[in-house]
Amino acid sequence: MTKTRRMLEAELSSVDAVCEVVDARIPMASRNPDIDAIAGRMPRLIALNRVDQADPAATARWRAYFEGKGYRVIETDSKSGQGTRSFEPAARALLSEKLERYEAKGQNRALKLMIVGVPNVGKSSLINRLSGRKSAKTEDRPGVTRTKQWITVSENILLLDTPGILWPKFEDEQIGLLLAFTGAVRDEIMDMETLAWNLMKTLARVAPHTIKNRYGVEPTDDAWEDLQTCARRRGFLISGGEADTERMSRVLIDEYRSGKLGRITLELPEEQHGTEPESLDV
Repeated sequence: MTKTRRMLEAELSSVDAVCEVVDARIPMASRNPDIDAIAGRMPRLIALNRVDQADPAATARWRAYFEGKGYRVIETDSKSGQGTRSFEPAARALLSEKLERYEAKGQNRALKLMIVGVPNVGKSSLINRLSGRKSAKTEDRPGVTRTKQWITVSENILLLDTPGILWPKFEDEQIGLLLAFTGAVRDEIMDMETLAWNLMKTLARVAPHTIKNRYGVEPTDDAWEDLQTCARRRGFLISGGEADTERMSRVLIDEYRSGKLGRITLELPEEQHGTEPESLDV
């Protein structure tokens, strides 16, 4: 991560703006606070990605929140291509003053944007949609993009794809959990039952209807008991009729990540305290 940060800092002088891709389900948790320090006062575009899996009303509130901080915002689903056509107009609007200066000098330069974000928020998929080809390597796991590469979107837009950058240590356990729920943290380093228990507890708070609709279980104050009840309802049993919570844990996490539980946003702007990005005067 230190190497990636140094690379981003070194390349900043070669771009006109920074586009930060965040997961619309966890817009704040999926923002690396180091990006603010790296980008400084550079013009910024926020791409709320995976809007197809996020609650639309919550996405609208997040859009207003970031716009209120001085960011240009677009809403995208990089897999289907939804919202990706708004990227170039948003970039041109963000850099309208620079474009006017180019025009006054009779210059026709392509705008250069650095694409940044934590692992597994869909940066490479978004770039591939924008460029119309598989220029950036994609997989449904974090840490796939490992080097920088320039990609041509059009004669007017060039993108610098960069590796995902997580911070070395999570000061807030909840941020780590939210990133793990969405797959930004490798599953190999997490205990799946603990993760599923925490996800069950979070869903019971923000979208209790999803548990009842999907598994036929009314959430209680005991998330571990709820997880066991869901396992029994699914017929996931081990010897002695005991609930197979390990299998149920993987099903719950997989079904949340795939969107089978519905369009769920796990954090809201009004829940943020002391984690707001610095306002930009752009």
